[in-house]
Parts: sequence; structure tokens; C-alpha cells
Amino acid sequence: MRKFSVLLFGLLAWPSVAFAYRPFDSTDAAVADLHDMEIELSPVSFRHGDEGPIWISPSARLNYGFAEDWEVVLEGQAEHPMHGQSSLVDNALSLKTVLQEGSLQDKSGLSIATEASVLLPGIADEPGAGVGVTGIVGQRWEWGSLHVNLGVSRSREGHGEIFFGTILEGPKDWTVRPALEFVYDREFSTVEKLSLLAGLIWQASDKLAFDVGVRQARINSRPETEVRAGLTFAFSFLGH
Repeated sequence: MRKFSVLLFGLLAWPSVAFAYRPFDSTDAAVADLHDMEIELSPVSFRHGDEGPIWISPSARLNYGFAEDWEVVLEGQAEHPMHGQSSLVDNALSLKTVLQEGSLQDKSGLSIATEASVLLPGIADEPGAGVGVTGIVGQRWEWGSLHVNLGVSRSREGHGEIFFGTILEGPKDWTVRPALEFVYDREFSTVEKLSLLAGLIWQASDKLAFDVGVRQARINSRPETEVRAGLTFAFSFLGH
């Protein structure tokens, strides 16, 4: 499993504004600028639930703006249980596009986007594949921003799944802004998840942001706690 971690870190070791949406499960109705690469990285996080304590290192999401209002996204995370085999899970390849530019693009009105995903097989876990699509709506005001996600998918196990997530965050011009996220996720006949995350995002510069969040969840009515920490940075891939 160490090889998987080294590979992911190697992909992220490259020396635009970084507003990617760590530490959330949901996302926003915006994409990376044309020819820009955004890296969302958590070097280490921690989760404790029915499976016992699990270290997550690393978790990564790469967003590349390959066309105007379009980005391609590759993501996954390495999980290391205290007792058991390490695995590479939550792997996905997605296409995201902005359907309507709005306040998140410094224009007026709602920002609307959609993201279509292929849920890739994991390594040492999650052997199947699936597909999903998510609709995203966002609005920014002087006092803060709201992002709403609604998704449907066919899970890696072949079950139907629905996802609802909403993020509420503080004003864009605050150096450190608070944020809350509520998520309802149901994989029919298998798993039902409810979670609430409280976090802080420190916009250190226009290219770098740090985040920390604590997520409390109920997985089939059983408790789960996760501590997330990471950073987001961006750069122009072609020097533009």
C-alpha cells in the first residue's frame, strides 16, 4: 500500500485562485479555469466507526480545466486500518461542466453545474465499478455562500443510490471562513448515511487554501467520527 501513497504524492508534487471544495463530500457549481490544475490534497485524516480506527493517507482530487467551463477530475484515497490490509478506495473519474454562470463566476444569479462520474474499482477493496451523475446549484451573497448537490448513481455493488448534500460557508472575503455541510446518502438495500461536518477554511493566498473539519455521521444508525485536514492549491498547467 505504501507504493500507492508514493504514487499519489508523486502526482501531486508539482510546484488561478484555489477555491476547491475540501474538506467536503459535496462540491460547488464551478470548475478550474482553462488550462489550470487544481489539487485538493489531504496528507493525513482519521476516521473511527464500526471498522475501528482508520488512517487516510493520502486523499487526493485532481481537477484540470481542459476547456472553457469544463474540467476533468480524478480522485481516490488510501485507507490504512489499524488492524487489516490497506486499500485504495473511492476512486472516480469525472467530467464536470458549468451549465449556467452566476454568482460563483462573479456574475449575477445562480451558478448551475453537472458532474458525470465513473466509479472506478479499488485496490484491495471495492472491486466493482459504477456510474453516477450530480446536479449542483450555488449562490454567493455578501454574507456567505450556499451550495446544493443532488446525485443519483449505480453503486459499485450494483445498487441504486441517491445523494443529497448542502454546504453553507462564510463570506468569500474573510481570510478564515467557517463552513457547515449536511449530507444524506442512501444506497438502497445496503447503507444509509447521515452526516454533519463543521470546518474552517483559511484562504492563505489566491493560490493556496488550508482546511480542517470534523464530520459526525450515522451509518445505518451507528456512529462514525472523522477528522479531516488538507490543502488546495492551483497553478496554470501551460503557463497561461
